[in-house]
Parts: sequence; structure tokens; C-alpha cells
Amino acid sequence: MPSRPSPIAFNSSSPQSIFGKKKASSSGLSTAASYLSAVSEADARARTRGATPTATPALSLSSSVTSSSEDTVLEETPTDFTDGLSYPRVPPTSSQVFSTVHSEFGHCANDDYRYTSQHRAGTPYKSIPEQDPPYYILLTTYISYILVICLGHVRDFMGKRFRAASYRHLHPWNGYAALNSDFDSFYTRRLKLRIDDSFSQPTTGVPGRTIVILDRYSPDYNKTMIPTGTRTRALNISSYNYLGFAQSSGACTDAVEASIERYGLTAGGPRIECGTLDLHQQAEALVARFLGMEDALISSMGFATNSTIIPGLVNKGCLVVSDELNHASIRFGVRLSGANVRTFKHNDMNALENLLREVISQGQPKTHRPWKKILLIVEGLYSMEGTFANLPVIMELKKKYKFYLFVDEAHSIGAIGPRGRGVTDYFGIDPSSVDILMGTFTKSFGAAGGYIAGKKAIVDRLRLRGHSSTYCESMSPPVLTQVVASMVSIMGITLPAEKPSSSPSLALLRSNNDHGNVIPESEVIPGTAPASALPPWMPIAPTMADGSDGRLRLQRIAFNARYLNRGLRKLGFITYGSDDSPIVPLLLFHPGKMAVFSRMMRTRAVPIIIVVVAYPATPLITSRVRFCLSAAHTKEDVDTVLRACDEIGDVLDLKQASGERWPIEEIISRAVEIVRMPEMP
Repeated sequence: MPSRPSPIAFNSSSPQSIFGKKKASSSGLSTAASYLSAVSEADARARTRGATPTATPALSLSSSVTSSSEDTVLEETPTDFTDGLSYPRVPPTSSQVFSTVHSEFGHCANDDYRYTSQHRAGTPYKSIPEQDPPYYILLTTYISYILVICLGHVRDFMGKRFRAASYRHLHPWNGYAALNSDFDSFYTRRLKLRIDDSFSQPTTGVPGRTIVILDRYSPDYNKTMIPTGTRTRALNISSYNYLGFAQSSGACTDAVEASIERYGLTAGGPRIECGTLDLHQQAEALVARFLGMEDALISSMGFATNSTIIPGLVNKGCLVVSDELNHASIRFGVRLSGANVRTFKHNDMNALENLLREVISQGQPKTHRPWKKILLIVEGLYSMEGTFANLPVIMELKKKYKFYLFVDEAHSIGAIGPRGRGVTDYFGIDPSSVDILMGTFTKSFGAAGGYIAGKKAIVDRLRLRGHSSTYCESMSPPVLTQVVASMVSIMGITLPAEKPSSSPSLALLRSNNDHGNVIPESEVIPGTAPASALPPWMPIAPTMADGSDGRLRLQRIAFNARYLNRGLRKLGFITYGSDDSPIVPLLLFHPGKMAVFSRMMRTRAVPIIIVVVAYPATPLITSRVRFCLSAAHTKEDVDTVLRACDEIGDVLDLKQASGERWPIEEIISRAVEIVRMPEMP
């Protein structure tokens, strides 16, 4: 079947290969074999002329230059200079100098569009009250699910009898039971498949402020997806990139490139064997200092950090008290541990205290012996709700009932707090009063993996008992360097009193700062990174050394989050969570509206890529779109999202919240006022 052009493609003409030749039309190098053949021919031509090729064509979206003008290169996608995605609509003035690529980290020189994420001291924490939609919304949502489920069962009943070959995987066959015949299989085939074009969208390039999607279509109702060969650049409100460190250039990228030249790409084994590099030890020391804890342990995967470390903390005879909305990795780790588990209503401190009284007074089941230990596990920021853990109240309960506290800061570390230290920083709580701090590097640091931080005795025990140290591949050097570089950008560096001979970057910075106040390392500023803790070969930019880059990112993500949260509520949408959360859930309810909302956002003049979420990640009737904001976004980007939501919300009847509503232009013009209001009326 001939491919059809995507309605949101760059080019409306028939798809063309992204491969071509300089000064020549594309010959249709549509496979890896044909591309490698072209590379080989270019290399042979160069050698025939007596030259050695200086480079081979790069397997990326950017052009690479070889020694021959006829060598095969990758063609750049045509750029639209007016859409505001690749270049700002308003050019910078002569006094404005930006070091970032606008499509990856937006240019924003207005200091009014900055804010500091911090809980107001002396006020109790409260998230946005959850509003229920009108009854007709709930009723029609239930009816939608009932209709789709009933029709799905009818289609399965008829299909198994009249199209048995297509349903063979649901039947016992040759003595084997069916592998996929449960409700999850039914849900995937009969519900999710209908809107599958809203999920698993393939992309290419840097997932920064914008993202390039690979256009596709389906001739068989989403059973198969066929690429059209075209690409579309879109505003990216879907990626975990809170501080905007997902960049292809800049100080962090330079540091990563230097690490690859020095260490290569892999550590070559698990931590407990031969996979511990000096970089691992330096990174763990830096993470511990960043968090204000005694020690830290790094794992190569965020999910595995919870699932493999929790069994090292608790076992049979212990009790885990868990928030009902905790992440699947926490639940999986608790199951592996063999400990008993009790859940309490999400963020309900009265329910938590009542549960603590019950489990302490009753003890273990049957024997009623005291628990060996009680571990409370909460998340700093809940990724589907946008709510913070009520840490001030939890700390008071901890003093009263003497349980251990485990805080999962996968989404909060780096993204909230005046210094980016997460939920403890946001509430002004001493991090050392928390027993275990867990977090990931995937959301705010542009890297991968996770960490566990706490007292040294606990961390040393987990190095041996945690499965990740024994069975998981060590974090690779480039990822470690990205963690170190991004974290240092937030912390800033305490320069040594003398010019360091081992680090050219630090020596240069120290020379430029000879007339300033230099703090000796014996009096290191709390929270900054001492120069001696960094790899001496790592290049360091001035904005990284003074922490100005990190401060800018923290202030921009705080403004963007608060602006979108409050702007959506003023438009009349039902949203969940806290004003300062970089995750903004907007309730859609109807399952059909998820696909329509996603498609309408994706097909706008300025395409917007968002994430829609449904069961089983959320309750059945609270389907939602989840906006993930970034410091890379500009105020104009948030304006674009608000305008799109305003128009689509009217079409889909999504504005069901009570309270005063403002017109979209008033919200945009009063953005700074909205953000700086202590309380939103």
C-alpha cells in the first residue's frame, strides 16, 4: 500500500529519504545496507584520489562534512523560521547573548519570568482541592467504558468462532495454555488499541524544548504503524527534562565528550566486582554533599533503585506503610522483601496517624509480637497527581511514633526548592532528619539511573545487600559525567585558594578571579562543590562554577510550573496537584477524549506533543493529560499551550471547574501577577 503523507508533516509531498548526496538529489537510501554501501563508496573514492577520509558520515540528523563534496551526508530538515520553535519570533537585541540552541533551551532574557519554588513558612501545606465534574460527565464516562467493553466482548466472541486464526493466541493450543487471555490482554486489544496513535510516538534528536517526531499512519486501525518518511518539529510538553539539561551542546555536553575520550562508554561489570571507577566514587560523594547526607549509593536504573534496595532495608517481620499512590517500583520492591505492607489514603495525614496507631498497638498478625521495624515510604512529588508529600506533618508523626522514613524524590529532586534539593528544600526541612532519600537522575539531570542516600552505616549495608550492586551493570562513564556536570551547575564550585595544576579549567577560572574573594577549601560553602571533589580533566564553564546556570534553570522551571498550573485553573479546567509542581495533570475523564485531545494538539499550526494517561496508571474514570514542564520552555511556550487548551477545552467540553474564569488574553497579560500571588483566588 502506498504511504500517505501525514497531516502534520513538514512536507506535503511524497515522503523522501533523509539520506542524500551533496549537490545531488536523493537516490532513496532507505535501508541501513544502502547507507553503509554509500559510505563505503565515498571512502573508496577518497582513497582512489590518494586522500584519507577525514570523517565518515554521521548517523544523526546533523550534516557531517567529509573530504569529498560528493560524499553522502544527512540532509537537514527544512526549518520554518516563523513558528517560534527553531528560532524566536522576536530576535534578540545586540545586548542579549544566548549560549543555548533555541529549539533545545528557549531564549528568555526577561527577569520578570523568574520565580523561586518554596513553601511559605508558617502555613500548612495544602494541594489544590480535587473537584468532581458534573454528574453527566461521570455518567457518560461510565457509559463509554461499558459500551466499549461490551462491544469488545462481542467482537471476541464472534471472532473466536468465525476468525479463529486471528484469535489463536487467546486459545489453548497443542496442550499449551493461552499466554495472553486475561483482562490486561482484553484491555490492550479492545480499549488501548483504539487510541494507540497517542502512545509510543517515535522521535529523533534532542528531547529538549522542542522535539522532532517521526510521522506515521495506520491502515488497520492502529494494529500496525507505517512511517511516512517525514518528520515534524513540535513543542515538547511530554519529556522528563525539568531543568532542561537535555542538550546537544553546552558545558555538560563538553564534559561528557571529555569523559568518553578518557573512559570510553562502559564500566564493564557490576559495582561489587570490577565495575567501580573513580568516577563512581566521585559522583557518590558529590550526590551525598548535594543532598546533605553522609553517604550515597548510585544505581544504573531508577526503577531498580527502589525494587532492589527496599529488600535490603526490610524483610519478614517488618512493616512497610505505603501511600496508596506510590510508584510501581516501590510496590515491586516491597513484594520482593517479604515484609508486611499496609497502605493509607493518598496524602491523608489523619488516615496515616490512625493506621500507625493500629499497627503499633496490634503488632504482627497472629502472634501480635512487636514489628522488627516500621518503614514509611512516600514520594516527594507524585508523578500522576502533581502533589507533594506533606513532609512537615510526616516529620512530626515520625518524632511521635518512631518509624523510619523513606522518601522517593524521583520527580522532586532538582525540580523544586530554592536550591533544587527537592521536597526537603521546598519545605525547609533538614534532609539529615530523613532516614533514606531516594531519587533518579532521569528527570532533572538529563542522565539515567538513581541513588540512595542516608547515613554511612546504612549505605554501606545496602552496597552488599542491595541486588543492584551485585547483579546490575555499573552506570556508564558518560552518564556519570552528565550527573556530575549537571549537579555542579546547580551547586556551584568553591575555587581553591591556589591555582590547581591538575585542572586547566579551574586554573583559568582561578586566574580570572584573582581580584575576588576566594574561599579556602577548609571553609567550603555548605552546599557548593569543592574543586577537589571534581575530576581534574573535566572542563568547567564560568556559569557552572558560580552556580548561575543552575539558579537560572531553577527559577525558570518554578515560573513555568506556577504559571501553567494557575492559568489552566483560571480557564476553568479541573487540575490536580500543587501550584509549584512541574507536573500538571488536566482531567479529561472520557476515554475517547484522550485520543482527540492528543491529536488536536499534535495537528495545530504549532504542534504540541503531550502525554495522555489512563487506566491502569490512574483510576478508570480519571483519564488525564499530563503536562511536563521544563526550564527550557519560555513564557511564550506556556502561552501557546494555554491558548491551545482554551480552544480544545471548549470543543471537548473540558472546562468543568467551579470558580471565577478569566479570558485567555487576560491570563497571558497578567502572567507575572498570577505567578506571584500568594494564594490563587
